[in-house]
Amino acid sequence: MADKTVIDAQEAVKDIPDGAVIVAGGFGLCGLPANLLAALNKKGVKNLTMISNNAGIDQWGIGPLLAAGQVKKMILSYGGENKYFERMALDGSLEVEWVPQGTLAERIRAGGAGIGGFFTPTGYGTIIAEGKEVRQIDGRWYVLEKPLKGDFAFVKAWRGDKQGNLVYRKTARNFNPMAAAAGKITIAEVEELVETGQIPPDQVHTPGIYVSRIFRGQYPEKPIERRTVRKRQTAAV
Repeated sequence: MADKTVIDAQEAVKDIPDGAVIVAGGFGLCGLPANLLAALNKKGVKNLTMISNNAGIDQWGIGPLLAAGQVKKMILSYGGENKYFERMALDGSLEVEWVPQGTLAERIRAGGAGIGGFFTPTGYGTIIAEGKEVRQIDGRWYVLEKPLKGDFAFVKAWRGDKQGNLVYRKTARNFNPMAAAAGKITIAEVEELVETGQIPPDQVHTPGIYVSRIFRGQYPEKPIERRTVRKRQTAAV
């Protein structure tokens, strides 16, 4: 059985070229492959196409890549919380493809499953459907959506073994399983890296056959996308 471990994120991304298409897991900042995105920022590659549920925040995730002008196109469902994305999307310096969240998840899943496309009612009659094939099925109108695939996929898991078998934890098991299957080369960062055989087979969420490289990431902080607190109750006099 092949040992797929690499030393760190920098080693994992060393062969990613300019113009690469990257599918990144994560929902907001939960399950975000932060080490890989930071290493990509440090590497300085340009003209990237990023496929991700959202654009991160200013100083975390995809944010620094946008700030450095490394991304030419984003395919996403939510662009809030990031001033760089907002500015670039409005001034036209960033190509943006908006996709409804459920449709985005299914397009990524279809890419990993080898499905050529699927029909969904979501977006029919809106700008989402412009230029796309539509079809009436059982009296309801549907839009043809095509799969999304990447040259590389970045995923973050709670636990993984040296053969690349992955286990996600709670909300982090969101876009990561779909992303893991949708990349030609999938790179996984994990909180816990264990020996092959230490993860029971029926607990594996992403089989190692999908994963090309794996390493133990560093997580010194857990940033909050938008901090919301309840106002203090003033004691009655």
